[in-house]
Amino acid sequence: MKDTEMTRDYSQFFPGSKATSSKPVSALHLLGWQPFFAQQCSVDELAQTPPVRVTTVHRNGAEAVGETINAFLSPTLEATVGDWVLFDADQPTHSRVLERKSLIKRRAPGHDRKLQLIAANLDTAFITTSCNADFNVARLERYIALAFEAEVTPVILLTKPDLADPAPYIAQASAISDTVPVIALNAKSDEPCEKLAPWCKPGQTVAFLGSSGVGKSTLVNAIAQAGLDTQGIREDDAKGRHTTTRRELFFIPDGCAVLDTPGMRELQMTDAASGLAELFDDLDTLAQSCKFNDCAHDTEPGCAIKAALASGEIDEARFHRWQKLIAEDAFNSASLAERRAKDKAFGKMVKGIMKDSRK
Repeated sequence: MKDTEMTRDYSQFFPGSKATSSKPVSALHLLGWQPFFAQQCSVDELAQTPPVRVTTVHRNGAEAVGETINAFLSPTLEATVGDWVLFDADQPTHSRVLERKSLIKRRAPGHDRKLQLIAANLDTAFITTSCNADFNVARLERYIALAFEAEVTPVILLTKPDLADPAPYIAQASAISDTVPVIALNAKSDEPCEKLAPWCKPGQTVAFLGSSGVGKSTLVNAIAQAGLDTQGIREDDAKGRHTTTRRELFFIPDGCAVLDTPGMRELQMTDAASGLAELFDDLDTLAQSCKFNDCAHDTEPGCAIKAALASGEIDEARFHRWQKLIAEDAFNSASLAERRAKDKAFGKMVKGIMKDSRK
């Protein structure tokens, strides 16, 4: 297998080159390979350590697929779903994770202040909710801010439009951002393939994000024929049942790569300042007109935000959600930075002890 990889002409994957054969280009292209990744390595390096893409992450490692190989990666690589890795078959731990084009992340649930990587190298995030009690503007704002931070295109999907009049849900979702498309669709019909086609082109990577039971796996099945198990919602509270238990990347023949994800109960902001600024660009711009740079928009004189609230120019509920997300992001970012510093100091201490013990 390695000899076969060595004979491949990887030069055709680089920008400006002309493909001599469409077959190898098509194979990697359908896995999501782009010039962004090719520019990080040489032709010789690609031949010696062929690129593979992470499809599933387990506690003891990660599964990955390439043009002609399947690989199991060491957990020491710290790769997440969607990552591209140059796989070293002779020394797997020497495999290299390529720089990510995009990364969706959050502060992991719990008190240990860890960072959890959700998915890498996405092009589009389908933020999925349903036309029932699951619909929540504040939660949608969190997902959109994460997508903006990662420079991933967000699209809001409203499922189960048969359960209620979708018009009010469409109006509320559309008011979140002028730049985010809102699409209502029946996940169990032909609509997903038709309405999501502009984002599901060959070589693109899309992900379905949202709560449990909103139809993410049903949508994945609709466009990828992935054969995933699906379940309905509970009738008493409209909450979903967990169907997907892990993040997994599927590949559509002659189509895009599709990521299915389990529902996330917590979506804590961290390192998302620019994403929040883009989502709440009107409030962020307005705040720059305040008299004081550190204005808390409370009792300070010359506060542009307070003046806009008093005149009805901005919505008070949205303003408070903005404040909450900014405070949360600042706290979590500082907490994670402190943890990283402590981990780094601990690592240096361990190295020092090991060095002394060898003397």
